[in-house]
Amino acid sequence: MLLDSYGRTATDLRVSLTDRCNLRCTYCMPEEGLQWLAKPDLLTDEEIVRLVDISVRELGVTEVRFTGGEPLLRPGLVGIVAACAALEPRPKLSLTTNGIGLERTAEALREAGLDRVNVSLDTLDPEVFQRLTRRKRHADVLRGLAAAREAGLRPVKINAVLMPGMNDAEAPDLLAWAMENEYELRFIEQMPLDAQHGWQRDGMITAGDILTSLRTRFTLAEEGEQARGSAPAERWLVDGGPHRVGVIASVTRPFCRACDRTRLTADGQVRTCLFATEESDLRGALRSGATDEHIAALWRTAMWGKKAGAGIDDPSFVQPDRPMSAIGG
Repeated sequence: MLLDSYGRTATDLRVSLTDRCNLRCTYCMPEEGLQWLAKPDLLTDEEIVRLVDISVRELGVTEVRFTGGEPLLRPGLVGIVAACAALEPRPKLSLTTNGIGLERTAEALREAGLDRVNVSLDTLDPEVFQRLTRRKRHADVLRGLAAAREAGLRPVKINAVLMPGMNDAEAPDLLAWAMENEYELRFIEQMPLDAQHGWQRDGMITAGDILTSLRTRFTLAEEGEQARGSAPAERWLVDGGPHRVGVIASVTRPFCRACDRTRLTADGQVRTCLFATEESDLRGALRSGATDEHIAALWRTAMWGKKAGAGIDDPSFVQPDRPMSAIGG
């Protein structure tokens, strides 16, 4: 098991497959992009599968989410999914993606064993999408969402970040559209994980702002902590159900006490938290011939040192040097 000193058990593994991305979202990275990791620094497909195997067989992981950067840019993605779906015990497998390329890969991913997807979509307006992402790919994302739904990668969840002066008035429209198309919408507060370190607390759209906006059109009934469990999203029934909307309030309503996640970067580092400033190297152990048992012990040691919380409200909080694209969402 992956226990920490505060009594939490990590059963949900987030695996970043690449730090590269084909969008340039304003809340993530600068327009010119970033200096990507060198290929030799990245875990190979086989190394990824081995670490996932160790996590489920030795450490009690039951859910694996593939992230990035943009994981659809990983050439071996389908093979990685298939190999992880063949593990015993078999973990639940999901993918977080911007949706570009999902139209052509959704069916293959489903056949390989992927269970569901989360797709990032912040706006219904193609022009706003271009301003937010600096790319004209809105239609590609919509087609990717539809392909995932038709392939049976359900529930298809949409992740939306609201930015002031850009899409902050779109919450009700996004929810109405998501319900009409059988998607489950989740709003995510903007977090201090941008490469340019431009995040400002006093400029962000909060969970409270989002809920106030949604209630101008919908009746929301909170599901409560028991239904939420360790999930990062607080969820509300919309107009009595069956549709739901979620809000991930990492900044204003942190959920650290119930966190059950462990994270693996594309270059083989264990991160105990999105906001961690320290990492533990597993890639070096892999490539030096370490046994599965030794790697599992290193992973346990890393997780035992997990802090009580992200510390965003602490005056001494320091934003991680590594941006979201390198960490994995």
